[in-house]
Amino acid sequence: MKKSMIVIGIIVVIIVAGAFFMQNVNLNRFGADEYYTQINGKGNKMEEKMSDGTIYINYEYELPAYNKDGEQKTLTFTANKQLRENAFLLLFVKDGKGVTSYQEVTAKELPEKVAEKLK
Repeated sequence: MKKSMIVIGIIVVIIVAGAFFMQNVNLNRFGADEYYTQINGKGNKMEEKMSDGTIYINYEYELPAYNKDGEQKTLTFTANKQLRENAFLLLFVKDGKGVTSYQEVTAKELPEKVAEKLK
C-alpha cells in the first residue's frame, strides 16, 4: 500500500511538471536560428473571414533581419496585432517553416554587429 502511494505521488509530480513545462515553454523556439529586426512601417493588414463569419485580422511584415554575426536575410512573418513602430524583435527561424516565434527585445540586448546594422 505504501509503495503504491509513492508511485502515485511520483506520477502526479511528473504530470504536474509536464503540464507546467507545456504551459510555459514555447516549443517553436527550440532548434531555431535567431535573427534580429526592427519594425519599420505598419505591416500589411490581412483580414480572413471564417465560415462562421468571424473575421481574423493579422499583420504581415517583410523586413531585413540580421543574425548575431551581422549577416542579413529578408524575413516575412505575421503577427495577430500591429507591432510597435521602431521596436526591436528577436525572430526565431526554422528551415522550411520560416519565422516560428518572436519576442520584443531592447536595444541593449542586441548583439554588437546587429546593433551596428539596425541603428
